[in-house]
Amino acid sequence: MKFRPCIDIHNGKVKQIVGGSLSDQNSKAVENFVSEQDAGFYAALYKKDNLSGGHIILLNPIGTDYYIQDCNQAKKALKEFPQGMQIGGGITEENAVSFIEQGASHVIVTSYVFKGGKINFDNLNKLVSTVGKEKLVLDLSCRKRNGEYYIVTDRWQKFTDVVVNQDTLDTLSEFCDEFLVHAVDVEGKASGIETELVELLGRWNKIPITYAGGVSSLEDLNLLKELGKDKLDVTIGSALDLFGGSIKYSEVVSCTDQESGSRKVSE
Repeated sequence: MKFRPCIDIHNGKVKQIVGGSLSDQNSKAVENFVSEQDAGFYAALYKKDNLSGGHIILLNPIGTDYYIQDCNQAKKALKEFPQGMQIGGGITEENAVSFIEQGASHVIVTSYVFKGGKINFDNLNKLVSTVGKEKLVLDLSCRKRNGEYYIVTDRWQKFTDVVVNQDTLDTLSEFCDEFLVHAVDVEGKASGIETELVELLGRWNKIPITYAGGVSSLEDLNLLKELGKDKLDVTIGSALDLFGGSIKYSEVVSCTDQESGSRKVSE
């Protein structure tokens, strides 16, 4: 299990929020933590600890003043850790290359691909043509409805008709290098992982998947490793002491294997 660190940016500041609380109206969200440090600070820390493959997420809508502020923060992080972090939030065919040129290793995409509630293969192919499959991460962040996990878009506010299952993973893996999956119903709550989703993802093993959502303890990391059959990487937000939580960042770094994931987390 590899630890993939995060930098979430909202209203021009590094924050941790409750995932399902984002609203376009007045750019509101329920905040767990607002950092006094900028995004460059966190990127420099991750670089020092050799934690490549983490992600920067821009949480404001594209076309707003806050989105521009988010991008300015992201530039600081990409400058500190070039080729060390991925970036998502408002990524389209038009702006994807600019983020790669600024130093992102990959672009992370949801809404542009899952347009109108379905998979927009035209947009997906445009992205592959623009940046290449090897630099594309698809964000399959999802919420449970009627017993199944549906991909959600537009800052996790809108349900699509696309279910996260083996067939969907098989199909989409042909177009991207990795998946990022936020369990939105537990995101930012540090209330425990979404076990059913983790088991579903752990039964599939073709390209890397990073799981995010609900990790609240080292015990949760062990459970994630067990239920995910040691196939999933992990990101931790609100529960990490870097962002006001109780899990020590240094312990997560030391007990997750950045190479093979072979070490067990110590409780």
